[in-house]
Amino acid sequence: MTWVRIVAWRLAFAVPLLLAVTFGMFALAKASPFDPVRQYLGERAMVTSPQIMAEIRANWGLDRPLAEQYATWLGNLLSGDLGESRSLRLPVAQVIGERLGWTLLVVGCALVLMLAAGLAVGTLAAWRRDSWLDRLVTGTAYTNEAAPVFWVGLLAIWVFSVTLGWLPAGGLTDAASAAVTLPDLLRHLVLPVAVLAFSQSSWLLLFVRESVIGVLREDFVTGARARGLRGRTVLLRHALRSALLPFVTIMGARVPELVTGAILVEAVFSWPGVAGTTIKAALAVDFPLLAALTLLATVAVVAGNLLADLAYTLADPRVRVLGVS
Repeated sequence: MTWVRIVAWRLAFAVPLLLAVTFGMFALAKASPFDPVRQYLGERAMVTSPQIMAEIRANWGLDRPLAEQYATWLGNLLSGDLGESRSLRLPVAQVIGERLGWTLLVVGCALVLMLAAGLAVGTLAAWRRDSWLDRLVTGTAYTNEAAPVFWVGLLAIWVFSVTLGWLPAGGLTDAASAAVTLPDLLRHLVLPVAVLAFSQSSWLLLFVRESVIGVLREDFVTGARARGLRGRTVLLRHALRSALLPFVTIMGARVPELVTGAILVEAVFSWPGVAGTTIKAALAVDFPLLAALTLLATVAVVAGNLLADLAYTLADPRVRVLGVS
């Protein structure tokens, strides 16, 4: 079957990719001028003897050759041991487990909002091509495409939190609240989700607009109009369905940008997710945690491309027919 071959091919490609990414990460860490021991000790590094610092490096295995360090880490990974976070003083698996759910919540809600708004606004802009609405939508999309994600987040905080006071500026709950309640969580979730969805929606909106405009010029759409079908029926049942087939594949290719956007959004809004922890791990030179997070991000990209390929085979019957034959 077609989808079986796709999964097998992706898995065969994923193994050497993950090995290359993780080994490259070790090589960069080895060549980095930052000393993880000094970062770990902080101000105590000024009064710690070189002998003690050398013992710490030996305990962490930093004095070993690169290949030996990588082989040890890979063996521990295969046995389920991700190591211990040096900055948080917790097992890496525990750190990721406590924060992964919050990241999935933000990314999942933002993805749904991005798809719904992008499809609707992009289709409307194509249907009203060259109107004032189309110019407004495309102009906003191009401007948003050039704006950094963190800048959009800071602007949203200034408008909706500082100026208007409608929504909290960050965090998971209010400072006075000890427990996480659903109303409080929803209020704190609005800005991160809206900023992430808005910052990642420009490419989708512009792609849908151009695809729908191209399909509206096709002969089968002209024939549908000649048969007396209503404009809404022609747009939704004929033009939009054909225009969205390439979008499924492109969606998988945009997963890295979604991951990057989630990292910046969580950092701006102090969201306790696994994406924002990546920045903290990098600043603290917390290599065990940073290695696991990099591996997790790579797996997310590979999985996103795999799901996009599978969705395309389900959406386009021609692919399944060619695959069977």
